Amino acid sequence: MSVRTAAAIAVVAGVVTTLLPLSATAASAAPTAGDHAVLRTEMGTPVPNGPLTRGGVTETFDLTVKNPTGKPVTYKPWMLLDPTGPSRLQNDDVVFKVDAVDAPATKSSIGQQDGEWQGMFFPAAATPGESDKGFDIPANGKMTWKVTLGLGANYPTNNGDFNLRAASYNNSVAADGMGSHLFKVGPQIKTGELKTWFKQGSSDTGGQEHRAYWDLNYQATGDGEFATGLASSLSLTHPGDEAADFRLQALIDGRWQDLKAQDSRYALPEIPKGFGAASGARTLPLRVSLGKDTKIKKKTTITMSVEVAPAKGNTYPLKSVEVQFPLVPFAEPAPSSTPTTTPSATPTKTPGSSTVAQPAAATSSSAAAAGNTHVATTGSGSLAATGAQSGTGLYAGLAAALVALGAAAAWLGARRRRGISA
Repeated sequence: MSVRTAAAIAVVAGVVTTLLPLSATAASAAPTAGDHAVLRTEMGTPVPNGPLTRGGVTETFDLTVKNPTGKPVTYKPWMLLDPTGPSRLQNDDVVFKVDAVDAPATKSSIGQQDGEWQGMFFPAAATPGESDKGFDIPANGKMTWKVTLGLGANYPTNNGDFNLRAASYNNSVAADGMGSHLFKVGPQIKTGELKTWFKQGSSDTGGQEHRAYWDLNYQATGDGEFATGLASSLSLTHPGDEAADFRLQALIDGRWQDLKAQDSRYALPEIPKGFGAASGARTLPLRVSLGKDTKIKKKTTITMSVEVAPAKGNTYPLKSVEVQFPLVPFAEPAPSSTPTTTPSATPTKTPGSSTVAQPAAATSSSAAAAGNTHVATTGSGSLAATGAQSGTGLYAGLAAALVALGAAAAWLGARRRRGISA
């Protein structure tokens, strides 16, 4: 809710709420007369009473403040400009000056609380720290000022007419006694707005929710264009206290580029000045994931918010938009099983031949005793060893055993023949 809306609600409800401009302090006086807003402001007809033009002639009108009660009431002026159009007003976009007619000598200034243009004035005798000092309107009395108003040369081309209300920031002016005037701006234009929205983008994650894709869209409607660039600031939040380690990327110049956070906010590429309806819709693809240092361990709802504001001058946000989506941290790599040991190759060499690498198991008869359960059939029908113990060792052991048996049989046969012949 804006400060202006809050002030209006407070007055209508009969509640005295002090709504101060940037320079005001808590010591500001409250209205009297039973804590009710009782002053009445009247704005005379501007002279000349025609459309204001950018950099053109100014207009003047009388502002009279009346106190219908029997007690003095403090009046703290607050001239509120209600614009039409999407642009924020800079200080020099509107010419504003106040001179005393039937009131103490007066000085004026321009403020921008909550980004809104507002004219203020105060007694000229006030010290620099008393710019919020008001005027004491006497019992059953009044004060009058002459107000000069016009348009600066840089009044936004996408803004049009505006209404000016004579309020007070200490709520001493009655809601039904607040003077106002509609100022026309020439040439007349069709005012529009700045539209900003998120749309879910294309994803290559197969619905795994490890990385969220969103398109941030901008579009201006109506006549004219923005006189300053538009800056966007993005934030990512989640419920809970776990460190998130967000990874945000934007598709810029055809490639995904990392965006770094500063004070928990990400600055997005600026839209150059001159953005208007003729520029068409502008889209910035974004993708979000959780980094390796995240402490979030399960699916979590993420809130992504963007504020769009003028890039310079009055940088109060023009528009804000947010979207919520689930995000799942990337799973940690599964621990690998203990790798099997590949048999080492022991080179053997026979005279006159080249070195031949043979599995170590083939040189040890002990492998035959252990057996081998890691044997697989290859596509050619041959056997391939898949474990640390090779089947070659088994066949080598059997061959060695057969040779030994044959030698023993020959020895026994020879001995038997010798025994017979003896």
